[in-house]
Amino acid sequence: MNIGKYKIKLIIFDMDGLMFDTETLAFRYWKEAGKKFNYKINDEVFKKAIGLNIAKAEEVYRKYYGSRFPFEKIKNEEMNIEDNYILSKGLPLKKGLYELLEYIKGKQLKIALATSTNRNRTEKLLNLSNTKKYFDITTCSNEIINGKPNPEIFIKTSQKINCQPKNCIVLEDSENGIIAAYKAGMLPIMVPDIIKPKEEIEAMLFKKFNNLKEVKDYFEYNLKA
Repeated sequence: MNIGKYKIKLIIFDMDGLMFDTETLAFRYWKEAGKKFNYKINDEVFKKAIGLNIAKAEEVYRKYYGSRFPFEKIKNEEMNIEDNYILSKGLPLKKGLYELLEYIKGKQLKIALATSTNRNRTEKLLNLSNTKKYFDITTCSNEIINGKPNPEIFIKTSQKINCQPKNCIVLEDSENGIIAAYKAGMLPIMVPDIIKPKEEIEAMLFKKFNNLKEVKDYFEYNLKA
């Protein structure tokens, strides 16, 4: 399939904040978990950690709060609160998710997932949302050495499916994800979530949309055989 001069063979999805509205939950529950350990979680610190793997996120928090910051305890508490919410209320999905996945699948393009979340949690969320069936491959944080904004996760994902980076579109919500996709030599499409992109991030983008429904509409009009 082609979009203008670009031949597209693979669409790579991020997960948290793009497919699922889990970043909003984390934003709320990191603060709640922090209070239990007498820490006030700063909004900007949280935002800097979005899109990073656990190790890199911990570095961000310790840089701000110091080496004694109980990152693992607060993270585990946040996850417990978030999981309880999901079990009682359901996993919040982003607008247009199913429609976009169905459309891409119908075009017989390959679909991959590349997420900073670990394998166990990724599988859990994919199963809860009934979206696992759409993905030809998935790459998770515990399968790579260098997390986003390093391009390793996207390069490894394209290699798994034997696809050149120039033939890949990456759908991302975070600045760290966009930087990684850009460095990988892929076409970054941003659907901003909590963070609106800075000017230098805007310059890296192939396209930007408000939601996945708009992405689907764009593909429907511009993807040509």
